[in-house]
Amino acid sequence: MESLVQFCLENLNYWWVAFFMMIESSFVPFPSEVVVPPAAYKAAGGELNVFLVVLSATAGATVGAIINYLLAYFLGRPFVYAFVNSRLGRICLLDQKKMEVAEKYFADHGALSTLVGRLMPAVRQLISIPAGLFKMNFLMFLLYTAIGAGLWNSVLAAIGYSLHSVIPQEELLDKVREYSHSISLAFLALGAVVIGYLVFKAKKK
Repeated sequence: MESLVQFCLENLNYWWVAFFMMIESSFVPFPSEVVVPPAAYKAAGGELNVFLVVLSATAGATVGAIINYLLAYFLGRPFVYAFVNSRLGRICLLDQKKMEVAEKYFADHGALSTLVGRLMPAVRQLISIPAGLFKMNFLMFLLYTAIGAGLWNSVLAAIGYSLHSVIPQEELLDKVREYSHSISLAFLALGAVVIGYLVFKAKKK
């Protein structure tokens, strides 16, 4: 993983950011923490623009989520679970339990889960699949996905950018992991509060 971070620091540009984040947002396991923070780290050094880093990362993540959505929408649940339980699915670090968790999360919280889910570990990459299975309105899916991905990428970019003047390159990944885990928990708590409020409001009506 350290060699990948080093590659990102040496060669990363907006196209690579978008490409890697497209992979990260699909069913292929690829941590966003090794893409956006190094790019923002470079931006703090004057090599890139941090706003374009966030924009590229969000565009790539949205495209990856659309791929998941369309596959699930048109191929359906039997295909999705057959893939999850296949050898290729296991290579991609997928399993039936993860898929069931993501599907239950979507079923419990509805369309808003595509936004909140983008901010949560273990659900982030998979939440677009149940959105396709449940045939969520595509424009709403696109909007919520882009907002959620944009928020998450902004957080990662802020971490990478702020660390440029604090730590050397070789310590970047460890610090990003530390901060991103804490922020994920904070987003999880915030998401629970927001969803709880919306459920309460709906029941009150």
